[in-house]
Amino acid sequence: MADKELDQSKRRFLIVATGAAGGVAGAATAVPFVASMLPSERAKAAGAPVEADIGSLAPGEKVTVEWRGQPVWIVRRTPEMLETIKKSDDKVADPKSLRKPGELTPQYAQNEFRSIKPDVLVVVGICSHLGCSPQDKFKAGAEAFEPDWKGGFYCPCHGSLFDLAGRVYKNKPAPDNLKVPPYKYLSETRILIGDDSGGA
Repeated sequence: MADKELDQSKRRFLIVATGAAGGVAGAATAVPFVASMLPSERAKAAGAPVEADIGSLAPGEKVTVEWRGQPVWIVRRTPEMLETIKKSDDKVADPKSLRKPGELTPQYAQNEFRSIKPDVLVVVGICSHLGCSPQDKFKAGAEAFEPDWKGGFYCPCHGSLFDLAGRVYKNKPAPDNLKVPPYKYLSETRILIGDDSGGA
């Protein structure tokens, strides 16, 4: 009888010990698996906001910075460039940037120039048609793609045109304006792209 109780006690001990060992092994296996699903430091850095210094950006010039693997264009517009934007309203498909509000144009950029400050344009340099990168065509004048060109961006892949506020021309393949990313000014000469918390 005592031997039978001893055998049952050993059996219970072995069952509990085996279950505990299995639980520890399962947890040890799960930890690296779960950790592998978390974003890497490189991935976190790729999605992090980036700073851009525009102190040396002259009127009429453009600088490109990378944010989330995408080119972000910063253009210092001249007074003449700003005047051409006003003259493009009848040529563009979404002059007031009302399509997809908040997605393509943050509220603080839903204005005539699609920017916080009129002279500085900040847009993602990817065509809304098939993801090509348009070319700078800032100089006004007759072009092969537009006889009365006011200046802006031209996508040679399929012929989409955007004005100097990144607004798409009517009847072109691109369905939407160029996207304005979230951004804010850290100072008069520094912009933070990818974060607009705390206002502009």
